[in-house]
Amino acid sequence: MAVEELQSIIKRCQILEEQDFKEEDFGLFQLAGQRCIDEGHIDQLLEIIQNEKNKIIIRNMGWNLVGPVVRCLLWNDKESDKRKDYLLMLDLLVKLCNPKELLLGLLELIEEPSGKQISQIILLLLRPLQTVIQKLHNNKAYSVGLALSTLWNQLSLLPVPYSKEQIQTDEYGLCQCCKASIEFTKPFVEEVIDAKENSLENEKLKDELLKFCFKSLKCPLLTAPFLEQPEEARNDPLKYFASEIIGFLSAIGDPFSKMIFNHRRKKRIWKHLEFEEEEDKQLADSMASLAYLVFVQGISIDQLPMVLSPLYLLQFNMGHIEVFLQRTEESVFYKGLDLLENGLLRIEDNSLLHQYLEIKSFLTVPQGLVKVMTLCPIETLRKKGLAMLQLYINKLDSQGKNTLFRCLLNTSNHSGVEAFIIQNIKNQIDVSLKRSHDNKWFTGPQLISLLDLVLFLPEGAETDLLQNSDRRVTRCMISAPLAYPAFRYSAYRFATKHL
Repeated sequence: MAVEELQSIIKRCQILEEQDFKEEDFGLFQLAGQRCIDEGHIDQLLEIIQNEKNKIIIRNMGWNLVGPVVRCLLWNDKESDKRKDYLLMLDLLVKLCNPKELLLGLLELIEEPSGKQISQIILLLLRPLQTVIQKLHNNKAYSVGLALSTLWNQLSLLPVPYSKEQIQTDEYGLCQCCKASIEFTKPFVEEVIDAKENSLENEKLKDELLKFCFKSLKCPLLTAPFLEQPEEARNDPLKYFASEIIGFLSAIGDPFSKMIFNHRRKKRIWKHLEFEEEEDKQLADSMASLAYLVFVQGISIDQLPMVLSPLYLLQFNMGHIEVFLQRTEESVFYKGLDLLENGLLRIEDNSLLHQYLEIKSFLTVPQGLVKVMTLCPIETLRKKGLAMLQLYINKLDSQGKNTLFRCLLNTSNHSGVEAFIIQNIKNQIDVSLKRSHDNKWFTGPQLISLLDLVLFLPEGAETDLLQNSDRRVTRCMISAPLAYPAFRYSAYRFATKHL
């Protein structure tokens, strides 16, 4: 019955001109075609679609069948005998139907699902979507941008796997979708690269591709973990995705080193790409993610000049580390700590001049480390944060250490952190007393003013000594040597030499 009804509609439309098709005809065609699919008349429907006499009808109305066909592909078992027929029908419709109507129809289908069906429909429709866009000759940049925006919006809803097992299982299909999105995007990147002239349309297409790359650096790559073992890393789908995204940026964006290091151009680039919300934060997250991928994971690092000093690289990355430490995700904390470690290990102890602490991030990063040490529920992260703070302290010169100790004693408000800082002060006093040359930042007036902070009781006589036991015990560790007369006399003379 459904087949006869569809044939009747087609027969009536065959005698009409394309411009004479009515809205009623579209509706009747869709209903009859849907019934044919529901009742399993796939062979007859394929014959109708392939019939040359129906070419104009299918071109104008056939896109209405894409939704029902896609839903059948999602609902039916992958081993089903009918699946081949459904896939053939989808391919025919993509080949024969109006590409403008198909584009909108496919994007609506991609936007519909939730949960695990998001990846299923993306993997099913990205190749047809690519074919449809390549058939469009006008406003291709707009179509590519619309498709990439829809794709990214759906990808951002998928949970990011956080362990080797989750990556291998890929329950929600994010890893597969990332790989598919690279295959979808690659032809358009190549089109920009191969363009013989720098036309307005080509510039628009480049902007849409760059926008997708920057968005991808934020999600999923900002929170995505990366497998550490070399044999695992080679097959890490998220690292592959990161490498390809950075490759796209390098191929169609500014020269790679200029894109990373030219601070003044960043906001202009972001404004040019017209991100919709929280532009500065979006850019900060994306650029921090890019810095981690380049300097820690080593992706495309060979494109950077080798003459950059370790101190310059540390200064450059401190702002990105600050971004990482302001987040709350475990994997993002690790990335911030790894990026900090990568920078600090390149410089010698006591070589980080105190003037660097005049740069905002050089004080906010250690304060961020304190938050990780005191508030993070994960023990390994707390220990890593503690180790990084100690490494940071070791790299500062004496005046820098003195300045940082004062800052942390005034802001930490945590007895354990205060005990840690006081222990570091004790160590610096010990080193200063043993050195042949004077260190004015841990002797004389500077030491006395620093000890005023150490010996300060937060609530005066009403201070809870039990709550401040770590600080009190460590204070005793500093003052204990002064109980010995000979040591007390020499320490007194050393500390007051410049008074």
